[in-house]
Amino acid sequence: MPVLNLRSELADADDLPTQMAEIGRRARAATRGMALATAQTKDIALRAIAERIRAHAADILRENARDVSAAKAAGQSNAIIDRLTLDERRVAGIAEAVAQVGALPDPVGRQLAAFERPNGLLIERVAVPLGVVGVIFESRPNVTADAGALCLKAGNAAILRAGSDAHRTATVIARAMSEGLAQAGLPADAIQLVPTRDRAAVGLMLSGLDGSIDVIVPRGGRSLVERVQDEARVPVFAHLDGINHVYVAAGADLDMARTLLLNSKMRRTGVCGAAETLLVDEAVAETHLKPLVAALIEAGCAVRGDEAVCAADPRVTPAVEADWNTEYLDAIISARVVDGLDAAIEHIETHGSHHTDCIVTENAEAATRFLNEVDSAIVTHNASTQFADGGEFGFGAEIGIATGRMHARGPVGVEQLTTFKYRVHGNGQTRPV
Repeated sequence: MPVLNLRSELADADDLPTQMAEIGRRARAATRGMALATAQTKDIALRAIAERIRAHAADILRENARDVSAAKAAGQSNAIIDRLTLDERRVAGIAEAVAQVGALPDPVGRQLAAFERPNGLLIERVAVPLGVVGVIFESRPNVTADAGALCLKAGNAAILRAGSDAHRTATVIARAMSEGLAQAGLPADAIQLVPTRDRAAVGLMLSGLDGSIDVIVPRGGRSLVERVQDEARVPVFAHLDGINHVYVAAGADLDMARTLLLNSKMRRTGVCGAAETLLVDEAVAETHLKPLVAALIEAGCAVRGDEAVCAADPRVTPAVEADWNTEYLDAIISARVVDGLDAAIEHIETHGSHHTDCIVTENAEAATRFLNEVDSAIVTHNASTQFADGGEFGFGAEIGIATGRMHARGPVGVEQLTTFKYRVHGNGQTRPV
């Protein structure tokens, strides 16, 4: 049955649980073909998907314009509008990201370990697909392709639930992906977009769709991630907030600190790797604080600071306690002066979200302590926090940043979308009574 006809029938079904159960059943069936697909076949499919996205560029941009117009009419923030909006360059980037995933090494079938037991058994641990990955996302239509491509590369099927803001755009991208799969002879149902904006569909996905979904990945704001973490009955790869810090420590080069701070905060304010708090060591506050604050303000960033920061520039507004715990995702940053490395680490551990934190210093000993002691998924030394990205890590696109401690942490790429099984080779061994 053609993909478009199937989705039309699903959208017209009598009740949502029946629709979602059918999506889950088809995804589970698709995993068999995906798990057995060769690396070459998967790569051909991903190249075909990239070409179909390029071929559908006009359709994608048309539907995206409708999504953006509706979001503006609904009064959505500038940050959300930025994440939602596509242009020709961004569509080309989406297609290229899919092609790059196809060029990555195949993560499936890797031998992770091998050992021989005293009784002669040969045991190997081998990477295998997770199965069906449910991805629930808001605003970012590129996640449709990024997440879908990574799941496919790792031999999985994906059920994608786009936010209402991005639904039209995501529908066209998902259609292009299914077409590319079919063109390569792989199951079109390995990529399915939930064909409704009804939020009840999220709850059904979190229930696992009667065992069809193996893991959930939320990509969105705090309310979405909190709901997923509270209600999910299957494992979750997620981060709640990106409250990221740039700590300008003793021994920091001022020019480097200024450049890294502006990039960490202002390159794109709406991404989860954006810096939200500036910490300046008291040892360099006299020389570094005022120019750093001025650079932020002159770049269009509002600064909310403690008493020392307010004294450095009259354009700073006083920070309140909530500012240290806020992910602004906007051109706003909180700033304070800290009394040394220990105080900086204490602030980050108290107020941070274990996502990405940076130290700027030429002091190797201080940098080593920071990298060892800050318990975040990503810690950087003299490098922007906005490198918190799977593509920048060489993983291809990412499905998200995980800040938990189980299975995956940091950018979740193709290797993190596999699990493993043991293969045991014998020659007639039996276990003694």
